[in-house]
Amino acid sequence: MKRKKGVTGVLLTIVSTLVAVLFLFPVIWALAVSFKKEGTAVSNAIQWFLPPYTAQNYPRVLFDSKVPLWLFNSVVIALVSTLLVVMLSAMAAYALSKIRFKGSGLVYLFFLIGLMVPGEATIIPLYIICNRLHLLDSYVGIMAPTIAVSMNMIILTNFFKGIPDELIEAAIIDGAGHGKIFARLILPLSKPVLVTVAIFAFMASWNNYLWPFLCAMDENIFTLPVGIPTFIGQYSIDYVVPLTASMVASIPAIVAYLLLERYIVEGIAMTGVKG
Repeated sequence: MKRKKGVTGVLLTIVSTLVAVLFLFPVIWALAVSFKKEGTAVSNAIQWFLPPYTAQNYPRVLFDSKVPLWLFNSVVIALVSTLLVVMLSAMAAYALSKIRFKGSGLVYLFFLIGLMVPGEATIIPLYIICNRLHLLDSYVGIMAPTIAVSMNMIILTNFFKGIPDELIEAAIIDGAGHGKIFARLILPLSKPVLVTVAIFAFMASWNNYLWPFLCAMDENIFTLPVGIPTFIGQYSIDYVVPLTASMVASIPAIVAYLLLERYIVEGIAMTGVKG
């Protein structure tokens, strides 16, 4: 019996390793090619991981292109969007979960229905609205659609429902208003799930391509996902520079995830239990 369990464990380890390599191979390939000369991206696979190596692609991307500007745009848009998403979603979730008002169930149902509508179906209406409001080709126009995501509000609502009402009632008896309760009681208790929502919102904004591509016409307000494909020529494609830029673009997201990994796992676990 123990032998069978040992064999099963070894097989699961092998399969898991193969799956991990399969998913990581594109990243490893991109990293290896970013240190190679032009024209080697589609050459013999063995040459990707063998000398000679060169680091000249990174100075070229960082100093001879608009990647630093696009990186700045992406950081600003992602950070501001994340801050607004967390703030607005948390306030809406608190109102729906802890403040009793007529029609709160219908409002929550409205947000649930919003999850059933694919984002691509709203692109044309969003474009028309932003055009009439003169928001195209601006930071505000790029950020606005990413802020109104009902999933974040639903996650927080389900978590807030798990916070005992007795705590809020005790705070009200002590003379605290809903603003003070929200800021000093709800938010501190919700730190893990707030960080989880923040990292999800940050990644969604950071990787967003379709809407910024349609909204931004000026290269000076491009985000990284929109700007990187401009390195690809019309008649020839050399993957070295785009892949190098992709490596640069992935650094902030990787750093953010590594720093907040503990909160993300804890927040997901707490959301599942509380909800």
